[in-house]
Amino acid sequence: MTKAFSETSSVMDEREMRSQLARYREIVDARLNDLIPQESNAPESVHSAIRWSLFAGGKRFRPLLLLATGQEFGARVDGLLDTACALEMIHTYSLIHDDLPSMDDDDLRRGRPTCHVRFGEATAILAGDALQTLAFQTIAEDENLSPEVRVRLVSEVARASGTPDGMVAGQAHDLAAESREVSDDELERIHQLKTGALIASASRSGAIIAGVNETELASITRYSAALGLLFQITDDLLDVTATAEDLGKTPGKDARSRKATYPALYGLDSTRERAHAAYTEACAALDEIERPMPTLRAIAGLILERRA
Repeated sequence: MTKAFSETSSVMDEREMRSQLARYREIVDARLNDLIPQESNAPESVHSAIRWSLFAGGKRFRPLLLLATGQEFGARVDGLLDTACALEMIHTYSLIHDDLPSMDDDDLRRGRPTCHVRFGEATAILAGDALQTLAFQTIAEDENLSPEVRVRLVSEVARASGTPDGMVAGQAHDLAAESREVSDDELERIHQLKTGALIASASRSGAIIAGVNETELASITRYSAALGLLFQITDDLLDVTATAEDLGKTPGKDARSRKATYPALYGLDSTRERAHAAYTEACAALDEIERPMPTLRAIAGLILERRA
């Protein structure tokens, strides 16, 4: 797992891509299991709630993107893995809190009862809080990285997770936009922050660990910004077109909550066109990098065609 993808051809077929992502998921899950306290450790309720949510069968998209980006630029997995796991902790904490009755009020996540339904609101809040703080502890204590890189990563992930330019800000804007019309720019800004910021941080973090130059980092930033937008557009489409079994969560909820979404603003056909435009933009950013980027290009294709 230490071979860089830059040594492979510039094209990766879907079977090869899915096999690589499956291997990534295995090592991420194994490392997360090491990093997260066992259910038998006090306070048992909080650790049980964390593990209920974290090991519910998520796609691990953000850590996989970090690993893929870092390896494209020649980084070793052992230097990438803990930061990848930290991003999954941040993502899972956000899902636990988003599902709360005071937020998106959902009772199904990844095909099972949401954390607050299973363990109660107070424990769910604490589980999210614990995951957030453990994420930064994991980065700060990663002895595979230099102190300078750790500090840079803590800043990178914190900025993408918080406010005014991160996930928390995006969630706040999203809640404020419920039950009212939004402009094109406002909708894109919501999704750039709520979904795109952490996705961009995943790719940027992998590149930072690999020690890329500023020109390469700028291209990766443009790629991951377009990828984040593509991910949210396809997510909006799936909320309209997929079943609960496909999604592992309640479909159609965005429409019932009168959320600001691409299908609501543009309709399905135009939304699909915007997905293709975001995909094209992501690939164009990769074309600026003077080395093959087969994995990142294949990831963009998988997101464009995803069905769950």
